[in-house]
Amino acid sequence: MSEQTFGDATLASFAATLRFDDIPAAVVERTLDLYADWVGSALAGKGARPVEAIERFAQAMGPTLDSGAPGSAEVVMSGRASSPLFAALVNGAASHFAEQDDVHNGSVFHPAAVVFPAALALAQAHQASGREFIAACVAGYEVGIRVGEFLGRSHYKVFHTTGTAGTLAAAAAAGRLLGLDATQMLHAFGSAGTQAAGLWEFLRDAADSKQLHTGKAAANGLSAAWLAREGLTGARRILTGAQGLAAGMSQDAVAARLTDRLGERWALAETSFKYHASCRHTHPAADALQQAMRAHGLSADDIQAVTAHVHQGAIDVLGAVDVPQSVHQAKFSMGTVLGLIAVRGRADVNAFADAWRDAPVQAFRERVTMALDPEVDAAYPARWLGRVTLRTRDGRQLAGRVDVPKGDPDNTLSRDEIASKATALARFTGAADDAEVARMLTRIWGLAQAPAMTWLREAAA
Repeated sequence: MSEQTFGDATLASFAATLRFDDIPAAVVERTLDLYADWVGSALAGKGARPVEAIERFAQAMGPTLDSGAPGSAEVVMSGRASSPLFAALVNGAASHFAEQDDVHNGSVFHPAAVVFPAALALAQAHQASGREFIAACVAGYEVGIRVGEFLGRSHYKVFHTTGTAGTLAAAAAAGRLLGLDATQMLHAFGSAGTQAAGLWEFLRDAADSKQLHTGKAAANGLSAAWLAREGLTGARRILTGAQGLAAGMSQDAVAARLTDRLGERWALAETSFKYHASCRHTHPAADALQQAMRAHGLSADDIQAVTAHVHQGAIDVLGAVDVPQSVHQAKFSMGTVLGLIAVRGRADVNAFADAWRDAPVQAFRERVTMALDPEVDAAYPARWLGRVTLRTRDGRQLAGRVDVPKGDPDNTLSRDEIASKATALARFTGAADDAEVARMLTRIWGLAQAPAMTWLREAAA
């Protein structure tokens, strides 16, 4: 067996054999926090035009099932029942709409939006225990993050890593719940990898593809795992082979990243929560601008110009948006995000809904530029440094700096903050009231003791 094949097979074996008891208690608790955070994002997809279109598609194509019936799974935002495949599709799409789902810095990957939809759908359909669900989700995070790191920075310039690496992450989580052995898991990876897709071009047109990326990654990963259980074979070197993912989608892939300290380094614990309701590439500069404005007592009107010092990845993604034409495109506009921070003091879902088109925000947007910063770029993607330079109307040159953005593991959200965020997201869309969310979160944080994964919305009954 070649060294490269060893990497593919070792990662598959890890995902297939991971047991709940292998996972440190702190990682289990972090998993539950990330799951609670994901539920808020899934609820925040309700009413979104592209997400509702995908749910209508699922209703037309999927079976009509009763909530909680054997083999059924829950569409979280609506409480409707569907097959596991279509529930994973809709939940994956819904949880990536508000731009509040988690992110792993080093892989530039949003694990929650692909792992939890696939795992929840199968866990509910098969009445898996809470411990089995947690182990499956950890497997999905560990696989997806390592695949994202393996594919490297060149991959992310063109491909949306959450759609590509996310398909394998979902396959790992689904395969773990289906009880695949190591060989079957490797076949599941092969079938997942050959379906992996997601291109950034959608952003230039303000198109809806981003929700399709996560929905399809979750559903395709689930399909790959299910088919492997049925005997469908997949490429054994889908990651490292001569015509595999790295060969077609990367110029800087490093095979060693696939198995980096498996079982010792828990990459899930490195995952960050998103504090602002925008593309993660805007967050460091947003935090740095807040820091500078507070330190110097500035208002938006005091600032004549802002330079956001960024890494190349931010320029590659955010540079596609000049004048945003939609709320979602505005979330990928550095000027709009910093304008909301300066004018409104926040860039949450309410600020985007109410103010992204406001004249003061648009005027501030025109005063923002991005500049590639060697220090920031050298630290990326392991660390996302926040640097801004301000020129005030009275002629001062000021700087803002944040080394650990809000939501990173070293500046994380408390459970109270996670609960407040989830409650606000559900309230924003009307998907659930405050009491419903509180009951859901109570159930989530006690999941390690749950004998079976039942309906999330049952907690609100």
